[in-house]
Amino acid sequence: MSFTLFADARLALARDSLAGLSTGDALGARYFLPGLPEDLTDATLPPAPWEWTDDTEMACSVVAELATTGGIDRDRLALAFARRCDVRRGYGPGAMLILRLIRTGTPWPVAAASAFDGQGSCGNGAAMRVAPLGAYFADSTARAVAQARASAEVTHAHPEGIAGAVAVAVAAALAARARLDGHRPDPARLLAGIAAAVDPGTEVHRSVSRAAGLLGRPVDRVVAELGNGSRVTAQDTVGFTLWVAATHLDDYPEAIRVCVRAGGDMDTTSAIVGAIVAAYTGVSTPGGVPEAWLAAREPLPTWLP
Repeated sequence: MSFTLFADARLALARDSLAGLSTGDALGARYFLPGLPEDLTDATLPPAPWEWTDDTEMACSVVAELATTGGIDRDRLALAFARRCDVRRGYGPGAMLILRLIRTGTPWPVAAASAFDGQGSCGNGAAMRVAPLGAYFADSTARAVAQARASAEVTHAHPEGIAGAVAVAVAAALAARARLDGHRPDPARLLAGIAAAVDPGTEVHRSVSRAAGLLGRPVDRVVAELGNGSRVTAQDTVGFTLWVAATHLDDYPEAIRVCVRAGGDMDTTSAIVGAIVAAYTGVSTPGGVPEAWLAAREPLPTWLP
């Protein structure tokens, strides 16, 4: 089905995805604290409030830019990231360095390229914040790719970091499109569509392709093959999260439970998966983000339009 979305419909899709991202982020982050059961059930949910992390703070800046301008202006987004950076939210040292440079006047291309001895960051930070952007551009995979690349480049100069953002954005765009079309996409076809949009020379592309071959396998096998974000790179995060999202696209609670069971970078994997799945299911719907979970999540920033 070919269609064009109006601005309010785009923003509604992005906000549903952001709700899924922020709730998954905040819930996943609780599992880094001692004393919680390893499994996640309704009876073992951690006490509220669930505070979100840098994943949500940066995703909110992305959505704010979309709400204000309808797209990504890299100069504006770089300054928004830098000015809104709250060190209490768990930013990694590489991100802190890049954002500090931008905040003190270094142009973002120079700051991003300076990371990791000039290689640029291949971390999962660009992927963790981008899914609402993909949902916003549900009517155009090409625009989702271009805008995801722009959103990533302000902090991630490494091809793998950019490829991770493109893969997640396309996943969210296809999920939101399927929601509007009224059908649940076949997991293998969904992963194939994502892989087709990613640079084939990257490890992220290879990871997404391997994920398709692991459909139906137990989660421990998938983690052994694809990672679980424990290295905090796009390469060991994105393939796993897309496997989870493709497998549990119509069941937000189960998708987040799988991320928690898998361990690793649970706030980020839950944020990515939650955002993609919520782009398909919506909020407070059967299989969507539960109202009780959303109520337990810390409110989003007051500056978000």
